[in-house]
Amino acid sequence: MNWLGKMVGLPDDFLHLPAMSKGGGVIQTTASEATLVCLLAGRTLAIRRFHEHTPGLQDAEINARLVAYCSDQAHSSVEKAALIGLVRMRFIEADDQLSLRGDALRDAIEEDIRQGLIPFWVCATLGTTGACAFDNLAEIGEVCSRFNVWLHVDAAYAGSAFICPEFRVWLKGIEKADSIAFNPSKWLMVHFDCTAMWVKNSGALHRTFNVEPLYLQHENSGLAIDYMHWQIPLSKRFRALKLWFVLRNFGIKGLQKHIREGVRLAQKFEALVLADPRFEIPAARHLGMVVFRIKGENELTEKLLKRLNHRGHLHAVPASLKGRYVIRFTITSTYTSNEDILSDWNEIRTVTTELLSELNVQVNVARDRVPLK
Repeated sequence: MNWLGKMVGLPDDFLHLPAMSKGGGVIQTTASEATLVCLLAGRTLAIRRFHEHTPGLQDAEINARLVAYCSDQAHSSVEKAALIGLVRMRFIEADDQLSLRGDALRDAIEEDIRQGLIPFWVCATLGTTGACAFDNLAEIGEVCSRFNVWLHVDAAYAGSAFICPEFRVWLKGIEKADSIAFNPSKWLMVHFDCTAMWVKNSGALHRTFNVEPLYLQHENSGLAIDYMHWQIPLSKRFRALKLWFVLRNFGIKGLQKHIREGVRLAQKFEALVLADPRFEIPAARHLGMVVFRIKGENELTEKLLKRLNHRGHLHAVPASLKGRYVIRFTITSTYTSNEDILSDWNEIRTVTTELLSELNVQVNVARDRVPLK
């Protein structure tokens, strides 16, 4: 985990260091589990802090006042973590670039404090599921530091790209975070399941998950890191081996080449879409994901995606970006080539032509791109 953490540019605070180390990394099953683990750790920390200043309340009374925050573009697993943790989740509207900004978070936290609630945890997303948009981590980090709330970074897809220095611009402010997770199984050629998670303060995990009955105790307890205190399950699969094989076989340069090739192919596909006046790209392309739609009503793009998937030459999934239905085109495979991009684009164009002809629809090709609102 130290190797991988250094490869993606994490500060030393997140690594296992030999002298007085508080941070460290662990491999979880999925980003969903990593989010849940960090939310529960943040909840335990918040309850302990509140007890110090306001003794006499029960944990359940404090828990009922806790509030977590994320963008309205965050992954569904963030909401699920709040449901499991029995805490409120407040979804904050992203800006026109689909990014959560610091001022919006600050306003929400201040409003909740006035209502007698206790802000305790924030999830910033680097590479949203819908459009690979990036929350403003630097601004969010400043707000979290001011209000002393746990900042978790969900970089499930985009985190792999941080192995390339040119993409670490989105990591600005990571030093303010308390935890971060991403999936090497998404874009780093590691088979599912494999989620890399790091925390600054592993003690927060221990205080949350340390349940150690007699049958789990042994004479060597405490001599090495026991990851059963860092996760939901007691035992672990040997996921580190497959990650190690990838790192050893490809090395940093090989993995960087893989990421950059995916981005290059996405740029190629983006150019093809923009050259066809029937389509629009309503959100900026970042990394290896392009979102596009037929200009006009959502129904046209919905019908297009249904036909594309039914024909079976390619498979894509949709997203809704501020009420606009889009198709997500994502490149992560090692084997994707220029020929694949051209083949997929020809399939999309062919099906679009057939669809518009059958529906007798004339797309307003002269219409300017309508920004997200």
